[in-house]
Amino acid sequence: MIFRKILTPKPKVSEVLTAYLKQCNEPPWTSYFIKYRDVENDHFGRSHFNWTLDTGTNYHILRTGCYPYMKYHCTKRPHQDLSVEDNFFKFIKVINLGLPQLGYGFAARFLIRHVEWVDMGKKYGKVPIYFLYEEDKGSEY
Repeated sequence: MIFRKILTPKPKVSEVLTAYLKQCNEPPWTSYFIKYRDVENDHFGRSHFNWTLDTGTNYHILRTGCYPYMKYHCTKRPHQDLSVEDNFFKFIKVINLGLPQLGYGFAARFLIRHVEWVDMGKKYGKVPIYFLYEEDKGSEY
């Protein structure tokens, strides 16, 4: 059983992000956690960036590691240069030695109340993502 879990391919976190935004019909915003163990982290080192879907819809992504999770906050907004903010957030994380993120992850373990599943097709199956509370899909706030 353990070997099966280790040998099972994992989707990239970027693929899960795209699939979830499409699965929810491109909501105005969303905020979720995803476990490191469930995905391949191809967003390592990124904190604030644009994510454009193949439909042309752009999201501003705020992302942080908060072990054992990664936290994503996604807001539908026009494409913008976010490099200054991205570098600022990286700097803050480094000078704080990542301790606030570790605390956030610890607290999240007790605060998460809702799970949804992102359908990643036959290759990966369904991937769980976690929420502090169930979101009202399509809500502006």
